[in-house]
Amino acid sequence: MLIVFISFYLVRKLKESDIIEVSELEIGPHRFSYQELKKATMGFRDKELLGFGGFGRVYKGTLQGTNTQVAVKRISHESKQGLREFMSEIASIGRLRHRNLVPLLGWCRCRGDLLIVYDYMPNGSLDKYLFDEPKRVLGWDERFKIIKGVASGLLYLHEEWEQTVIHRDIKAGNVLLDSELNGRLSDFGLAKLYEHGTNPTTTRVVGTLGYLAPELTKTGKPTIATDVFAFGAVLLEVACGRRPIEPKALPEELILVDWVWERWQSGAALEVVDPKLNGDFDELEAIVVIKLGLMCSNDAPDARPTMRQVVRYLEGEVALPEVVPSPGGYDSKKGHGSGGTNTIRFEDFVHSYPNS
Repeated sequence: MLIVFISFYLVRKLKESDIIEVSELEIGPHRFSYQELKKATMGFRDKELLGFGGFGRVYKGTLQGTNTQVAVKRISHESKQGLREFMSEIASIGRLRHRNLVPLLGWCRCRGDLLIVYDYMPNGSLDKYLFDEPKRVLGWDERFKIIKGVASGLLYLHEEWEQTVIHRDIKAGNVLLDSELNGRLSDFGLAKLYEHGTNPTTTRVVGTLGYLAPELTKTGKPTIATDVFAFGAVLLEVACGRRPIEPKALPEELILVDWVWERWQSGAALEVVDPKLNGDFDELEAIVVIKLGLMCSNDAPDARPTMRQVVRYLEGEVALPEVVPSPGGYDSKKGHGSGGTNTIRFEDFVHSYPNS
């Protein structure tokens, strides 16, 4: 009996032992031990579970010694090639530093498990404050601040870091709120990095239904424009308090962008603003968010603004164009579809103003 117990104990300890390969010694972020993270999460007990998704489970933890609260994502990887790809991304993404990104604090590898440690965001994800019966109703000023913060973080990923980073899964559920309700982009599990001026080679369609740009189904290639499309969905979500696809809605309101566009054409754009606000919102800012959401949601990638343009519009540095093209195509009656030679680009609609 004693031998069986000792054997069981040794096998368990072996499974929980850290494995370090030579290539992993150069990984930048801090490497935690498995035991350290196991203690921090109380043995990964269900009570500490914050959420879960396709890549694994996320637990709340408290690091002993410093009492620092963290979020620990536990990812299971069977493929060694997949694990190496993830390690490479950790090495790069661990160097990202922006006030509107959830910082990666470190990582751990133990047998088949990859553990990623992030700053803990006490107010959870944005979607919990928008849909169904939210934790509490976010005021318009809070919503507008969150939108501007996420836009700033996405601009950093696309243009301001040493490489271009395509997030590939922008959605309200991946916007976390810190103690001051600042919006921070999280979950870089699908992110793709490439050098500025080059094109990504990935052709595997990933992301979340309702946020996927239409060209992804044809080419499979993520671009900064596909991130912008997803951000457009977030803009409309925040303004309207609805998901991009709302199964419980009336048939004409099923697809959020189509419903918003119909109301916009009817001159009743403000009717789409979240009724939970009880009319307490800045009408000019709401029009900016709705109009920008429609522009980012255009089916044609070239018609969407860049994140730099989005940030300038939100900050009021330049005026939005008066004419908003149909998200589903510019003017099919005149033949200005997204695939023809007469395609109108986004710049055709922009009235530029000098910086103040």
